[in-house]
Amino acid sequence: MSKGLRLTFDDAYLLGGARTPFVDYRGALAEISPIDLGIKAARAAIAKTGVKAADIGHTIAGSMAQASFDAYVTPRHIGLYAGAPTEAPAHLVQRICGTGVEAIAQAADSVSLGRVDLALAAGCESMSRNPIAAYTHRNGFAMGKVEFKDFLWEALYDPAGCVNMGDTAENLAKKYNIPRERVDRFAERSFNRAIAARDAGILAEEIVPVINEIFEIEGIDKRGIKLPRGVESVDTDSHIRPSPYEVLAKLRPAFGGVQTGGNSSAIVDGAGAVLVASGAYARSNSHKPLARILASAAVGVPPQIMGIGPAPAIRAVLEAAGMRLDQIDRIEINEAFGAQILACVDELGLDEDKLNVNGGAIAIGHPLGVTGIRLGLTLANELKRSGTRYGIASACIGGGQGIAMLIENEEAA
Repeated sequence: MSKGLRLTFDDAYLLGGARTPFVDYRGALAEISPIDLGIKAARAAIAKTGVKAADIGHTIAGSMAQASFDAYVTPRHIGLYAGAPTEAPAHLVQRICGTGVEAIAQAADSVSLGRVDLALAAGCESMSRNPIAAYTHRNGFAMGKVEFKDFLWEALYDPAGCVNMGDTAENLAKKYNIPRERVDRFAERSFNRAIAARDAGILAEEIVPVINEIFEIEGIDKRGIKLPRGVESVDTDSHIRPSPYEVLAKLRPAFGGVQTGGNSSAIVDGAGAVLVASGAYARSNSHKPLARILASAAVGVPPQIMGIGPAPAIRAVLEAAGMRLDQIDRIEINEAFGAQILACVDELGLDEDKLNVNGGAIAIGHPLGVTGIRLGLTLANELKRSGTRYGIASACIGGGQGIAMLIENEEAA
Protein backbone atom coordinates (compact mmCIF):
# COMPACT_ATOMS: atom_id res chain seq x y z
CA MET A 1 0.00 0.00 0.00
CA SER A 2 1.36 3.43 -0.93
CA LYS A 3 2.36 5.69 1.92
CA GLY A 4 2.56 8.74 -0.29
CA LEU A 5 5.49 10.87 -1.36
CA ARG A 6 8.04 11.27 1.42
CA LEU A 7 11.16 13.42 1.31
CA THR A 8 13.94 13.97 3.83
CA PHE A 9 16.39 16.85 3.64
CA ASP A 10 20.00 16.68 4.83
CA ASP A 11 20.91 20.35 4.47
CA ALA A 12 18.03 22.81 4.13
CA TYR A 13 17.35 25.80 6.35
CA LEU A 14 14.46 28.25 6.52
CA LEU A 15 16.21 31.61 6.89
CA GLY A 16 13.03 33.63 7.37
CA GLY A 17 10.31 35.33 5.42
CA ALA A 18 7.39 37.71 5.36
CA ARG A 19 3.76 37.89 4.33
CA THR A 20 1.27 40.59 3.57
CA PRO A 21 -1.74 41.06 5.79
CA PHE A 22 -4.58 38.71 4.89
CA VAL A 23 -7.50 40.93 3.92
CA ASP A 24 -11.14 39.93 3.58
CA TYR A 25 -12.69 39.20 0.19
CA ARG A 26 -13.47 42.42 -1.70
CA GLY A 27 -11.48 44.42 0.84
CA ALA A 28 -8.53 46.79 0.56
CA LEU A 29 -6.40 44.38 -1.52
CA ALA A 30 -9.19 43.29 -3.87
CA GLU A 31 -8.06 45.28 -6.91
CA ILE A 32 -4.37 44.35 -6.65
CA SER A 33 -2.83 41.64 -8.81
CA PRO A 34 -1.81 38.66 -6.67
CA ILE A 35 1.55 38.73 -8.46
CA ASP A 36 2.20 42.24 -7.17
CA LEU A 37 1.33 41.03 -3.68
CA GLY A 38 3.76 38.14 -4.21
CA ILE A 39 6.49 40.53 -5.33
CA LYS A 40 5.88 42.67 -2.24
CA ALA A 41 6.17 39.64 0.07
CA ALA A 42 9.29 38.36 -1.71
CA ARG A 43 11.07 41.70 -1.53
CA ALA A 44 10.16 41.97 2.14
CA ALA A 45 11.44 38.45 2.85
CA ILE A 46 14.74 39.29 1.16
CA ALA A 47 15.08 42.51 3.14
CA LYS A 48 14.15 40.86 6.41
CA THR A 49 16.61 37.98 6.07
CA GLY A 50 19.36 40.16 4.67
CA VAL A 51 20.19 37.83 1.79
CA LYS A 52 21.43 39.19 -1.50
CA ALA A 53 18.73 38.83 -4.12
CA ALA A 54 21.50 38.19 -6.63
CA ASP A 55 22.27 34.93 -4.79
CA ILE A 56 18.82 33.42 -5.45
CA GLY A 57 19.31 30.39 -7.67
CA HIS A 58 15.68 29.39 -8.14
CA THR A 59 12.21 30.81 -7.51
CA ILE A 60 9.34 28.44 -6.75
CA ALA A 61 5.93 30.06 -6.44
CA GLY A 62 2.33 28.97 -6.30
CA SER A 63 -1.09 30.46 -6.95
CA MET A 64 -4.39 28.82 -7.71
CA ALA A 65 -6.68 31.11 -9.68
CA GLN A 66 -5.61 32.97 -12.82
CA ALA A 67 -6.41 36.28 -11.20
CA SER A 68 -4.03 38.37 -13.32
CA PHE A 69 -3.40 38.51 -17.06
CA ASP A 70 0.25 37.58 -16.51
CA ALA A 71 -0.68 34.55 -14.41
CA TYR A 72 1.23 32.23 -16.76
CA VAL A 73 4.47 33.80 -15.58
CA THR A 74 3.64 34.19 -11.89
CA PRO A 75 6.86 32.67 -10.47
CA ARG A 76 9.08 34.31 -13.08
CA HIS A 77 7.70 37.77 -12.36
CA ILE A 78 7.90 37.30 -8.61
CA GLY A 79 11.54 36.25 -8.93
CA LEU A 80 12.57 38.97 -11.39
CA TYR A 81 10.87 41.84 -9.58
CA ALA A 82 12.25 40.60 -6.27
CA GLY A 83 15.72 41.04 -7.75
CA ALA A 84 16.67 37.45 -8.56
CA PRO A 85 19.20 37.19 -11.43
CA THR A 86 17.82 36.90 -14.94
CA GLU A 87 19.72 33.62 -15.23
CA ALA A 88 17.94 32.09 -12.21
CA PRO A 89 14.94 29.99 -13.36
CA ALA A 90 11.49 29.88 -11.84
CA HIS A 91 8.58 27.47 -11.87
CA LEU A 92 4.99 27.25 -10.68
CA VAL A 93 3.68 24.69 -8.19
CA GLN A 94 0.05 23.76 -7.65
CA ARG A 95 -1.12 21.56 -4.81
CA ILE A 96 -4.21 23.62 -4.03
CA CYS A 97 -4.35 24.32 -0.28
CA GLY A 98 -0.97 22.64 0.19
CA THR A 99 0.75 24.75 -2.45
CA GLY A 100 2.78 26.84 -0.03
CA VAL A 101 4.09 23.82 1.85
CA GLU A 102 4.92 22.19 -1.48
CA ALA A 103 6.85 25.28 -2.58
CA ILE A 104 8.96 25.20 0.59
CA ALA A 105 9.50 21.45 0.21
CA GLN A 106 10.67 21.79 -3.37
CA ALA A 107 12.99 24.63 -2.37
CA ALA A 108 14.38 22.48 0.44
CA ASP A 109 14.86 19.56 -1.94
CA SER A 110 16.78 21.68 -4.46
CA VAL A 111 19.00 23.12 -1.75
CA SER A 112 19.56 19.80 0.03
CA LEU A 113 20.59 18.13 -3.25
CA GLY A 114 23.10 20.89 -3.94
CA ARG A 115 21.31 22.19 -7.02
CA VAL A 116 21.19 25.73 -5.63
CA ASP A 117 22.50 27.41 -2.48
CA LEU A 118 19.54 29.73 -2.00
CA ALA A 119 15.92 29.42 -3.15
CA LEU A 120 12.91 31.71 -2.93
CA ALA A 121 9.57 30.04 -2.15
CA ALA A 122 6.44 32.15 -2.48
CA GLY A 123 2.67 32.03 -2.70
CA CYS A 124 0.12 34.61 -3.80
CA GLU A 125 -3.65 34.59 -4.10
CA SER A 126 -6.46 36.99 -4.84
CA MET A 127 -9.74 35.34 -3.98
CA SER A 128 -11.43 38.64 -4.84
CA ARG A 129 -10.09 38.57 -8.41
CA ASN A 130 -11.12 35.00 -9.17
CA PRO A 131 -12.61 35.34 -12.66
CA ILE A 132 -16.12 34.97 -13.91
CA ALA A 133 -15.39 32.41 -16.63
CA ALA A 134 -16.89 31.14 -19.86
CA TYR A 135 -14.59 28.39 -21.06
CA THR A 136 -16.28 27.39 -24.32
CA HIS A 137 -17.30 30.76 -25.74
CA ARG A 138 -14.28 30.94 -28.02
CA ASN A 139 -16.02 28.18 -29.98
CA GLY A 140 -19.29 30.06 -30.22
CA PHE A 141 -22.61 29.71 -28.42
CA ALA A 142 -26.30 29.28 -29.26
CA MET A 143 -28.67 32.19 -29.03
CA GLY A 144 -29.77 32.69 -25.47
CA LYS A 145 -27.14 30.25 -24.19
CA VAL A 146 -24.46 32.69 -23.03
CA GLU A 147 -23.34 31.28 -19.69
CA PHE A 148 -20.73 32.63 -17.32
CA LYS A 149 -19.66 30.78 -14.20
CA ASP A 150 -18.31 32.04 -10.89
CA PHE A 151 -14.88 30.43 -10.87
CA LEU A 152 -14.42 30.80 -7.11
CA TRP A 153 -17.68 28.95 -6.42
CA GLU A 154 -17.48 26.35 -9.19
CA ALA A 155 -13.88 25.42 -8.34
CA LEU A 156 -14.97 24.35 -4.87
CA TYR A 157 -16.93 21.44 -6.32
CA ASP A 158 -15.10 18.14 -6.82
CA PRO A 159 -16.79 15.93 -9.41
CA ALA A 160 -14.55 12.98 -8.51
CA GLY A 161 -16.21 12.81 -5.11
CA CYS A 162 -19.51 14.44 -6.11
CA VAL A 163 -19.01 16.90 -3.26
CA ASN A 164 -18.20 20.52 -2.66
CA MET A 165 -15.54 21.30 -0.09
CA GLY A 166 -18.08 22.10 2.60
CA ASP A 167 -19.70 18.71 2.15
CA THR A 168 -16.38 17.00 2.90
CA ALA A 169 -16.32 18.68 6.29
CA GLU A 170 -19.90 17.62 6.95
CA ASN A 171 -18.95 14.04 6.04
CA LEU A 172 -16.17 14.15 8.62
CA ALA A 173 -18.50 15.63 11.24
CA LYS A 174 -20.75 12.61 10.78
CA LYS A 175 -17.91 10.10 10.65
CA TYR A 176 -16.30 11.38 13.86
CA ASN A 177 -19.54 12.40 15.63
CA ILE A 178 -18.55 16.05 15.91
CA PRO A 179 -21.46 18.25 17.11
CA ARG A 180 -22.09 21.85 16.07
CA GLU A 181 -21.27 23.22 19.52
CA ARG A 182 -17.79 21.70 19.46
CA VAL A 183 -17.10 23.23 16.05
CA ASP A 184 -18.24 26.67 17.20
CA ARG A 185 -16.20 26.40 20.39
CA PHE A 186 -13.14 25.59 18.33
CA ALA A 187 -13.80 28.60 16.09
CA GLU A 188 -14.17 30.83 19.15
CA ARG A 189 -10.78 29.61 20.36
CA SER A 190 -9.19 30.27 16.98
CA PHE A 191 -10.41 33.87 17.06
CA ASN A 192 -9.37 34.36 20.67
CA ARG A 193 -5.88 33.02 20.06
CA ALA A 194 -5.46 35.14 16.94
CA ILE A 195 -6.61 38.25 18.82
CA ALA A 196 -4.11 37.53 21.59
CA ALA A 197 -1.31 36.95 19.05
CA ARG A 198 -2.18 40.15 17.20
CA ASP A 199 -2.35 42.24 20.37
CA ALA A 200 0.98 40.83 21.59
CA GLY A 201 2.66 41.76 18.32
CA ILE A 202 3.29 38.13 17.41
CA LEU A 203 1.54 38.30 14.05
CA ALA A 204 3.21 41.60 13.24
CA GLU A 205 6.58 39.78 13.26
CA GLU A 206 5.64 38.05 10.00
CA ILE A 207 3.62 40.83 8.34
CA VAL A 208 4.91 43.50 5.98
CA PRO A 209 2.52 46.43 5.49
CA VAL A 210 1.23 46.92 1.95
CA ILE A 211 1.63 50.49 0.73
CA ASN A 212 1.40 52.36 -2.57
CA GLU A 213 4.66 51.34 -4.19
CA ILE A 214 6.48 51.05 -7.51
CA PHE A 215 8.73 48.04 -8.20
CA GLU A 216 11.69 49.10 -10.31
CA ILE A 217 14.21 46.64 -11.74
CA GLU A 218 16.70 47.71 -14.36
CA GLY A 219 15.90 46.47 -17.83
CA ILE A 220 12.22 45.60 -17.27
CA ASP A 221 9.01 47.61 -17.08
CA LYS A 222 7.91 49.15 -13.82
CA ARG A 223 4.95 47.73 -11.98
CA GLY A 224 3.58 48.18 -8.49
CA ILE A 225 0.75 48.42 -5.99
CA LYS A 226 -1.98 51.05 -5.93
CA LEU A 227 -4.30 50.92 -2.94
CA PRO A 228 -7.89 52.22 -2.98
CA ARG A 229 -8.36 55.96 -2.64
CA GLY A 230 -7.95 57.07 0.95
CA VAL A 231 -6.01 53.95 2.00
CA GLU A 232 -2.33 54.65 2.63
CA SER A 233 -1.32 51.37 4.26
CA VAL A 234 -2.73 47.93 5.03
CA ASP A 235 -0.87 46.45 7.96
CA THR A 236 -3.11 44.02 9.83
CA ASP A 237 -5.18 40.89 9.11
CA SER A 238 -8.71 42.16 8.64
CA HIS A 239 -10.77 39.09 9.56
CA ILE A 240 -9.56 38.76 13.16
CA ARG A 241 -12.36 39.99 15.43
CA PRO A 242 -14.10 39.11 18.69
CA SER A 243 -16.30 36.10 17.91
CA PRO A 244 -17.86 34.65 21.06
CA TYR A 245 -19.58 31.31 20.98
CA GLU A 246 -22.98 32.92 21.57
CA VAL A 247 -22.64 34.84 18.29
CA LEU A 248 -21.19 31.93 16.31
CA ALA A 249 -23.95 29.62 17.50
CA LYS A 250 -26.62 31.84 15.90
CA LEU A 251 -25.19 31.61 12.37
CA ARG A 252 -27.07 29.53 9.81
CA PRO A 253 -25.52 26.33 8.48
CA ALA A 254 -23.85 26.80 5.11
CA PHE A 255 -24.06 23.15 4.00
CA GLY A 256 -26.97 21.82 6.01
CA GLY A 257 -24.93 20.62 8.98
CA VAL A 258 -22.35 21.96 11.44
CA GLN A 259 -20.38 24.32 9.18
CA THR A 260 -21.16 28.04 8.97
CA GLY A 261 -19.44 31.14 7.68
CA GLY A 262 -18.17 31.70 11.21
CA ASN A 263 -16.49 28.35 11.81
CA SER A 264 -15.00 27.92 8.31
CA SER A 265 -11.83 29.49 6.95
CA ALA A 266 -12.08 33.12 5.95
CA ILE A 267 -11.91 34.03 2.24
CA VAL A 268 -9.03 36.49 1.96
CA ASP A 269 -6.38 37.96 -0.35
CA GLY A 270 -2.66 37.97 0.38
CA ALA A 271 0.84 36.69 -0.34
CA GLY A 272 3.89 35.31 1.46
CA ALA A 273 7.49 34.30 0.79
CA VAL A 274 10.40 32.58 2.53
CA LEU A 275 14.07 32.00 1.76
CA VAL A 276 15.54 28.49 1.97
CA ALA A 277 19.31 27.99 2.01
CA SER A 278 22.02 25.42 2.56
CA GLY A 279 23.90 25.40 5.84
CA ALA A 280 27.11 26.39 4.07
CA TYR A 281 25.43 29.41 2.47
CA ALA A 282 23.94 30.50 5.80
CA ARG A 283 27.25 30.17 7.63
CA SER A 284 29.38 31.83 4.98
CA ASN A 285 27.02 34.82 4.85
CA SER A 286 26.45 35.04 8.62
CA HIS A 287 22.72 34.27 8.40
CA LYS A 288 21.04 32.80 11.45
CA PRO A 289 18.30 30.41 10.24
CA LEU A 290 14.89 30.33 11.85
CA ALA A 291 14.64 26.54 11.48
CA ARG A 292 16.05 23.47 9.82
CA ILE A 293 13.70 21.73 7.38
CA LEU A 294 13.84 17.99 8.09
CA ALA A 295 11.19 16.24 6.01
CA SER A 296 7.95 16.54 4.09
CA ALA A 297 5.21 14.15 2.98
CA ALA A 298 2.20 14.28 0.68
CA VAL A 299 -0.52 11.62 0.65
CA GLY A 300 -3.85 10.83 -0.96
CA VAL A 301 -7.17 10.27 0.81
CA PRO A 302 -10.76 9.76 -0.44
CA PRO A 303 -12.07 12.97 -2.06
CA GLN A 304 -15.28 12.77 -0.02
CA ILE A 305 -13.28 13.27 3.22
CA MET A 306 -10.38 15.32 1.86
CA GLY A 307 -10.15 17.21 5.16
CA ILE A 308 -8.68 14.21 6.98
CA GLY A 309 -5.56 14.52 4.80
CA PRO A 310 -3.32 16.04 7.50
CA ALA A 311 -3.66 12.92 9.67
CA PRO A 312 -1.98 10.41 7.31
CA ALA A 313 0.39 13.12 6.06
CA ILE A 314 1.60 13.81 9.60
CA ARG A 315 2.02 10.09 10.21
CA ALA A 316 4.00 9.80 6.96
CA VAL A 317 6.35 12.67 7.74
CA LEU A 318 6.99 11.31 11.23
CA GLU A 319 7.77 7.89 9.77
CA ALA A 320 10.12 9.45 7.21
CA ALA A 321 12.01 11.19 10.02
CA GLY A 322 11.88 8.23 12.42
CA MET A 323 10.02 10.24 15.05
CA ARG A 324 6.89 9.99 17.22
CA LEU A 325 4.00 12.42 17.55
CA ASP A 326 4.72 12.97 21.25
CA GLN A 327 8.10 14.46 20.28
CA ILE A 328 6.41 17.30 18.40
CA ASP A 329 6.12 20.53 20.38
CA ARG A 330 3.99 22.66 18.05
CA ILE A 331 1.60 21.76 15.24
CA GLU A 332 0.06 24.06 12.63
CA ILE A 333 -2.84 22.53 10.69
CA ASN A 334 -4.79 24.69 8.29
CA GLU A 335 -8.28 25.33 9.58
CA ALA A 336 -10.13 24.86 6.30
CA PHE A 337 -13.25 23.93 8.27
CA GLY A 338 -13.81 23.54 11.99
CA ALA A 339 -15.16 19.99 11.72
CA GLN A 340 -12.31 19.05 9.40
CA ILE A 341 -9.54 20.01 11.79
CA LEU A 342 -11.38 18.46 14.74
CA ALA A 343 -11.57 15.18 12.81
CA CYS A 344 -7.78 15.33 12.47
CA VAL A 345 -7.48 16.05 16.19
CA ASP A 346 -9.57 12.97 16.98
CA GLU A 347 -7.86 10.74 14.42
CA LEU A 348 -4.37 11.56 15.70
CA GLY A 349 -5.22 12.13 19.35
CA LEU A 350 -3.63 15.59 19.19
CA ASP A 351 -2.93 17.73 22.22
CA GLU A 352 -4.87 20.90 21.35
CA ASP A 353 -2.57 22.97 23.57
CA LYS A 354 0.12 22.41 20.93
CA LEU A 355 -2.17 23.11 17.98
CA ASN A 356 -2.45 26.49 16.22
CA VAL A 357 -1.41 28.33 19.35
CA ASN A 358 -1.67 31.73 17.64
CA GLY A 359 -4.97 31.06 15.89
CA GLY A 360 -5.63 29.63 12.47
CA ALA A 361 -7.38 30.15 9.16
CA ILE A 362 -10.86 30.42 10.67
CA ALA A 363 -9.69 33.70 12.19
CA ILE A 364 -6.79 34.73 9.95
CA GLY A 365 -7.94 33.46 6.56
CA HIS A 366 -7.01 30.95 3.89
CA PRO A 367 -5.65 32.41 0.62
CA LEU A 368 -5.16 29.05 -1.09
CA GLY A 369 -1.68 29.32 -2.58
CA VAL A 370 -0.30 31.28 0.37
CA THR A 371 -1.54 29.33 3.37
CA GLY A 372 1.33 26.83 3.43
CA ILE A 373 3.89 29.65 3.38
CA ARG A 374 2.17 31.21 6.39
CA LEU A 375 1.99 27.89 8.22
CA GLY A 376 5.71 27.26 7.77
CA LEU A 377 6.75 30.78 8.72
CA THR A 378 4.36 31.01 11.66
CA LEU A 379 5.56 27.64 12.93
CA ALA A 380 9.26 28.52 12.65
CA ASN A 381 8.72 31.82 14.46
CA GLU A 382 6.71 30.09 17.19
CA LEU A 383 9.37 27.43 17.82
CA LYS A 384 11.97 30.17 18.19
CA ARG A 385 9.72 32.29 20.41
CA SER A 386 8.73 29.43 22.72
CA GLY A 387 12.16 27.81 22.81
CA THR A 388 10.68 24.50 21.64
CA ARG A 389 12.37 22.14 19.22
CA TYR A 390 10.14 20.29 16.72
CA GLY A 391 7.11 21.44 14.75
CA ILE A 392 4.87 20.20 11.94
CA ALA A 393 2.95 22.32 9.44
CA SER A 394 0.14 20.54 7.61
CA ALA A 395 -2.90 21.11 5.40
CA CYS A 396 -5.74 19.20 3.80
CA ILE A 397 -6.08 19.51 0.05
CA GLY A 398 -9.17 19.56 -2.16
CA GLY A 399 -9.51 16.49 -4.33
CA GLY A 400 -8.36 14.24 -1.51
CA GLN A 401 -4.78 14.88 -0.39
CA GLY A 402 -2.82 15.92 2.65
CA ILE A 403 0.62 17.47 3.11
CA ALA A 404 2.93 17.92 6.09
CA MET A 405 6.38 19.32 6.80
CA LEU A 406 8.64 18.74 9.81
CA ILE A 407 11.02 21.48 10.97
CA GLU A 408 13.45 21.88 13.87
CA ASN A 409 14.58 24.80 15.99
CA GLU A 410 18.20 23.73 16.44
CA GLU A 411 18.74 26.21 19.27
CA ALA A 412 16.42 24.06 21.41
CA ALA A 413 18.37 20.85 20.73
